[in-house]
Amino acid sequence: MSTPVIDDAYLKDILARLLATPSPSGFTDAVTRLCCEELTRLGVPFEITRRGAIRARIQGGRRKPARAIVGHIDTLGAQIKALKDNGRMEVVPIGHWSSRFAEGARCTVFTPEHGAFRGSILPLKASGHTFNEEVDTQPVNWRQVELRPDVVAASQADLEALGFNIGDFVAIDPQPEFLDNGFIVSRHLDDKAGVASMFAALKAIVEGEEPLAVDTYFLFTITEEVGHGASSVLSQDIASMVTIDNGAAAPGQNSREFGVTISMADQTGPFDYHLTQKLLRLCRDEGIEHQRDIFRYYRSDSASAIEAGADVRTALVTFGVDASHGYERIHIHALHSVARLIRSYALSRVEIGRDSQELSDLTGFTDLPMDPAEETPWDGRDEAPETPSGEGNLGGQN
Repeated sequence: MSTPVIDDAYLKDILARLLATPSPSGFTDAVTRLCCEELTRLGVPFEITRRGAIRARIQGGRRKPARAIVGHIDTLGAQIKALKDNGRMEVVPIGHWSSRFAEGARCTVFTPEHGAFRGSILPLKASGHTFNEEVDTQPVNWRQVELRPDVVAASQADLEALGFNIGDFVAIDPQPEFLDNGFIVSRHLDDKAGVASMFAALKAIVEGEEPLAVDTYFLFTITEEVGHGASSVLSQDIASMVTIDNGAAAPGQNSREFGVTISMADQTGPFDYHLTQKLLRLCRDEGIEHQRDIFRYYRSDSASAIEAGADVRTALVTFGVDASHGYERIHIHALHSVARLIRSYALSRVEIGRDSQELSDLTGFTDLPMDPAEETPWDGRDEAPETPSGEGNLGGQN
């Protein structure tokens, strides 16, 4: 395999554009359009679901067992829960994040008929000059914050007259900084940084005109932060799916802000053994810096696909993020590394040819290194039978 060429300038540019496009779960049309426009520019065909999830396809030498790489373009956010008598608004979160990180956030409230309004999310007791030490002792939860819109409003009636209503979407400003030393600090790097790495890998594949063994899909989901994710965007041909998402670089975790972090398991259980081992092998073969981790309080597009009933091998590739679901930080080294691995996986051979069939007998079925005395455990390269469609064995793990 040739030396990968990942365009870091492009990666940062598409990331900046993604971050500049508000997309809390349930309010994602604009970011869907942005991604589709970029796919069109790259010359990659795509189709979108009714609600806006995207399925882009690069044609390979065979139709199946197809592969997929998936990331989500929705982010955390909030909605208006109530219009208050003081001219401010109660909010509830979209996705799982602490009100601790909402305090002080600048935001935009989108109203259907009156356009967008700017505002801030503040603690109920925001002034030390008024509340003294109570600003330090009030509880941390979503009932302890309120949204102060930057409008002239002193009552619920004033808010209603301006067009605010229960259910309006609130997008939190990302406030991105791209530092000269390679660090990137912003909200919503989960998972727009992963999506940027996907686009950088796509660009390298398209510009390199390198043939793929099988059809490879790049999927962009729109409801991962609320648990639905890849539940309805897979095709029947897809046999393996690699999810790209953030990893927690924090005490007690093995994730780092550099290289690739391969997740071995999350709160929903272990990832597919054979697909995960293949990704680790690709990292070693390609000289991609990497580490492994397990996440206790984490789920991703992989979980939603499996829970929806998809019989698909899943794995999770992450970029280590510090302060996930808060003011996040990542280094370009990790995003570059993830893009390299995506490209390497897309260009690699398929070894479990049997995966082209939804159901078959034991012929070509995978094996595990069970015997400690074995010197050469199964490496995924057994011969598989001719498929009913005549595609035959493709050699290589999915």
